[in-house]
This record gives sequence, C-alpha cells and structure tokens, in this order.
Amino acid sequence: MTILSKASAEAEIAALDTGPILVPAETSLQEHRPRALKHGDTFAVYDHNGDILAGAGSPEGLFHADTRYLSRLQLSINNARPMLLSSGLRDDNAALICDLSNPDLHDSTGRCVLKHDQLHIRRVRLLWDAVAYERIALKNFDQAPLRIRLALTFAADFADIFEVRGATRARRGRHEKEKLSADSVTLAYTGLDDRLRETQLRFEPAPTTLKSHFAEYLIDLAPGETKALFIEIGCDPLPPVQSARRAFFRAFVNARRSLRASSSLAASIDTSNEILNEAMRRSVSDLYMLCTQTPEGLFPYAGIPWFSTAFGRDSIITALQTLWFDPSIARGVLGHLAANQATEIDLHADAEPGKILHELRRGEMAELGEVPFRRYYGSVDSTPLFVMLAGAYLERTDDIETLRELWLNIEAALNWIDEYGDRDRDGFVEYFRQTDEGLANQGWKDSQDSISHADGALAQGPIALVEVQAYVYAAWRAAADISRRLGDDTRAKHLDTRAEALRRRFDTHFYDEALGTYVLALDGEKRPCRVRSSNAGHALFAGIAFPERAATVASTLMGSFSGFGIRTLATSEARYNPMSYHNGSIWPHDNALIAAGFARYGLRQQAAQIFEGLFEASTYMDLRRLPELFCGFPRQRGAGPVFYPVACSPQAWATAAPILMMQSCLGLRIDPRGKRVSFERPTLPSFLDEVVVRGLSVADASVDVSLMRSGQDVLVQVIRRSGDCEIVTTA
Repeated sequence: MTILSKASAEAEIAALDTGPILVPAETSLQEHRPRALKHGDTFAVYDHNGDILAGAGSPEGLFHADTRYLSRLQLSINNARPMLLSSGLRDDNAALICDLSNPDLHDSTGRCVLKHDQLHIRRVRLLWDAVAYERIALKNFDQAPLRIRLALTFAADFADIFEVRGATRARRGRHEKEKLSADSVTLAYTGLDDRLRETQLRFEPAPTTLKSHFAEYLIDLAPGETKALFIEIGCDPLPPVQSARRAFFRAFVNARRSLRASSSLAASIDTSNEILNEAMRRSVSDLYMLCTQTPEGLFPYAGIPWFSTAFGRDSIITALQTLWFDPSIARGVLGHLAANQATEIDLHADAEPGKILHELRRGEMAELGEVPFRRYYGSVDSTPLFVMLAGAYLERTDDIETLRELWLNIEAALNWIDEYGDRDRDGFVEYFRQTDEGLANQGWKDSQDSISHADGALAQGPIALVEVQAYVYAAWRAAADISRRLGDDTRAKHLDTRAEALRRRFDTHFYDEALGTYVLALDGEKRPCRVRSSNAGHALFAGIAFPERAATVASTLMGSFSGFGIRTLATSEARYNPMSYHNGSIWPHDNALIAAGFARYGLRQQAAQIFEGLFEASTYMDLRRLPELFCGFPRQRGAGPVFYPVACSPQAWATAAPILMMQSCLGLRIDPRGKRVSFERPTLPSFLDEVVVRGLSVADASVDVSLMRSGQDVLVQVIRRSGDCEIVTTA
C-alpha cells in the first residue's frame, strides 16, 4: 500500500506512484476557481454560482472532520441554471456572496417568457458550528408579475477526504434510508467504523415539494418585490428546531464577531499602496479563517481543500511568520502540538517518543487504519522546529510561565533529536521511514522525486537535509536561551557548545565552493546531493550559516529568481521542471523564509526584491491571495505567473508570507524585557513609500509607528504610544 503524503497530492507524483491514495490531476483547481469557507473543523468549497457540483477531481463539497457531508447542491430556476453576475467573499471571510440573474427563459413551445436579467438572485452563505447557513433572496425587476419555479437538488456521498483526493476503497459503509418531513431531509451513512454520520437540510419556508434529493418552490413575485428563503445544512444533527431566518442572522453575527475577536490582539498594517493593502487584508482574513480554536488556543490548519487539519510543520512555520504580528498563534501551536507529542514507538505512524506531529486526521479511513494519518509523525523537521518556535516565542513575549509549562515537551523533543534523529551518530539528523507505508521523503519537500543528485538520480536514505541541520542548530540555541531563563546555566552552556560544533561541522560537510551554496542533502552513503535548491536559504533563516557565506549563498539563490520568486530548484539542475511540485516551482512561504534569512545577514535589498516579486505575483491572483505555490516559468513582460493546477488556496504558510516579508524589510525586532522596538536598517520595497504599523504589542505596552521613505533613507516616527516602550532605529 502506498500512502498519500501532503505533497503527493500532485500531478507529477501520480506519474511516479500507482498506489491507491493519489490525487488525480484530471482537472485543475484553476478551472474551478472555487470559493471556500471554513469554521472550526468544517469547511466548504463552492463554485462561483454558490453551487456544489462534485465530480472526478473536484474538491467541491461541505466537509466536516475529513468527511464530505454534502456532495451536491445545485440551484435552478425554471429548469435553467442562473447566470453569474459576480461572486466573492466578504473582506473578513465571514460569508460568500453570489449575485445571479436569469437567462432567457422559454416555455415548452420555445417562446421566451422572461428576458434575461429581470430576476436578481442573491445567495449569502456562511459556516458556523458545523452548519452551513444560506439565504436566497429573489427580486423581480420586471414590470410584470413573475411566477418562478426554484429548485435545489442535493446529495451526500459521505466520501472520506482521501476518497475525494483519489483513493479507491474495496469496501464502504452503507447509506441509510432518508428521513423526510415537511421542511427537512436527513441523509445518513453508517461507516465501516460503525459511526453514523448525518446530513440534515432544513428549509424556511417549507418547500412546495420536498423529496429525498430535491426541493422545489413556486414563488410569485410582484414587480419590485423581494422574497427570501433560508436553508440550514447540518453536519450531524442540527440544533433543535428554531427559526431558520433567526438562526441565519445569529450565525452571521457570530461568525463576524469570532473573526474579529481572533484578530483583536494582532497588529495592523497599512501602506501607501492600496493594492498591497488589499492583499494584506486578504492575508490576515485568510489567516484567521484557517485558525481553529483548540483547547490549547488558536491553531492554523494547513489549507483548503486538501489539508484543512492540523499539520505540525505548517503550523509552526505559520506561527514563526506571524510571531511579531500576533504571538497568540504561536502559543496555541506550541500547546496543541505538545498535547499531541508522541510518547511511544509506533512504526505504522512513524512515531517515536518526543517526536512532534506531522498530520492528524479524523475521517473514516484514518479511524480504520486504511491510511496512517490518524496521528502521523513522519516529518523530520517538525521536532526541531517546535523547539525553535518555543525559543522565538519566549524572545517575542517574555512569557516564561508558558515555557515552564512546556519544558518537559521541549526536553522530550531534544531527546528525540539525540536518540532517534541522528540515526547513525554522525552528528547530523537524518530521516528514513519506518515502514514501506511511510513517507519516502520527510522534509518540507516531501514529494517522492524532490531529493536527488546532480545527475537526477534519486537520493537513497537515510537522508540528512540541509535545512534540518539548520533547524537543529536553531533548536539548540533556542533551548539554551530557555534553559538560561529557567536558571540552568550549565545546560545552556552545553547546548550552546553543541550548536557551535554543529555549525562548524555543517559548514565542512554541506558548503560547496563550486556550487556557491549549500548542498541539498547528504544521502545514506554520506554523498552530497550537489544540487542548487531553495533549501539552502533556510540555513540563512535559521542562522547556522557563517557570516562570510551569506552573500555568496544569497547570490546563488537570486540566480534562481524568476521575476516573481526564487524557484525551489535552479534551472540548471537535471530535475528542473517549472510545473513540478518541488523541482522548479515557487512557494511563497519558502521565499518568505529565504527573505528573512537575507534580512538576518543584513541583505535587506535582496529581501525587498523577493517581497516585490511576490507582491506583483499576487496582483494577478484571485482575491489578491497567494496560493500554496505557482509555476516557476520566467516572468514575461506584461504577464502574470503561471498557476499550479492543484495548489491549495488559501494555504496558511502562504497567506502568512507577506506578514513575515514586511518584518524582514523593516528590520523589525521586539525586545519585551527591554521594552524596546528596533528597526535595523529598514528598507521599503520600490512599490512602497510608507508603512504604518498599529497596535504593535511590547510587553504591557503598545505602539503605532510610521515608516516613510525619505530619499535613500527610511524615517521612523512614533504616532501613538501606550505604556513604557522605546523605539530604536539603526542605520
């Protein structure tokens, strides 16, 4: 059995692996341009009309806990599909609004009985507490009375998310008999896990006709008259009977308040570029829509549609990207991952004591063990990244009590690095899957062809990735800082010594003078994978690179700059393919981390160039939303980037990328113990003349700051200050 990795949801992997759990690349998400909503463990993907028309390769549907509870929902008027006027999400992602009109409508003889654009239909849909709410309003703009036959067809296939992604199953559970009343329908399925799953649809007013998969209204509209219908679709039983109209508006208010409350502690960013402002607002709205409230706090799910669940690596990187902006996300991520940290060896789940979660699933296939992702730990980098985030969180917040509570988890993660990470005791952390069902590659580039040698031959494990060694270095430095704050100076000194020794060893074995950068990895025979890749930029991000290496590595990385971003693989490499998932594509989060690495070593102009490229790419994107990735073709004058067919959008670490890139260009650092905000050699990209950051928290103080271009310099001005806080600028 071959499992589907987070990365193997893509076309080139389907060509490499004929296992049963694959994403067919039969259709492109770009063809659908779907509209997505999410709340908690529920998300929905609709087409532009607000319909759900699930088919082969389509992600459309209403999903809850990794099961599709609604696979069809289609609106028609007089047996015709309405024409799209426009559709879009509210700026805060609280609702999807679709405006439709009638096409020319004919009777059975072919006579036109209603000319187009006389009937306006507005569909407003939102999610709240595992229920999809919809209001359908119809207004007659004709000068004569209208009788409209409005129909809704619906179905629930209760497919597991992995089935939707392309998996086939030898057996499935059974569909139960539908339950009908005058105003509701309940569709049900009992899975092989013996769990009953129900989709209940409730209508107000009651339809003229209601059947198991069909609701019809006969609606009379006087000239200028508006009438509204309300629909509730619950994943498992709906709340007790109530007015659907009141429930809709109550859920609408709750959704808006919840999104506003989630972001209330975050800083805000306003700039002189209105297009960037739109992109930043979309990024922030997407970030908090993807965040799910867990018992431990806010936790960003990885992305819609395929990865709307907890991923360790994705959440940690998202938290690192947004740490300056809203540290509460990092606190939630640390707490939730600590609560799910492995405590024993489980080969099927690639679990070992102290290891941090890779992926968590709750669907039928995961519960039955048909896929190993119920709690899966097959990532080599999540564990050092967890410690790295803990140290960064302490540095940003001075919240020593939270770190004290997490210390046993941090200790367990450090022990995993020593006991299980360095498998051959050569001083580097490697990965190798425990069983044939595990992920072949367990770094962030986890597709099966992502780690290769210069001649294109795939590397054989155990594999020591360049970025993983950098993360381990940063983890040891972070753990040293935490130990020091907890009063254990001896442990801190020991960890610092180990980190420095790793830095020297890393430079010896990974830096390649001829390549002008770090090699991608060492394979199982300790042979270097002499490939120019974006992974090397993470060595700058984590700080393991010696200062004298930074400019050369940055120059080599910028040699892979397409005009919109740095490619995952240089064009000179054997496996370069701009349409691949990891071998020549462009990932916004990868670029944001590289830009942060550039800034760390004082290379802010290069960081600004990356920011400018990704910003200009976003101007061609639907909703100004950066997707998971896009193709790495060279930029053409007057043309936008080439989209990747099955990229998730929104994706947490992509949507957080502009937030980190802003910090990198501004040289922003926050010192809560010293109550100081520093701007080190701030640089504004060419498309910006001013940036205003409001509500920036520093311990118990907050500040609003303006940064404005003045010739070759950037002037920093305090607009508002609340509490004791110092602003420092260094040239």
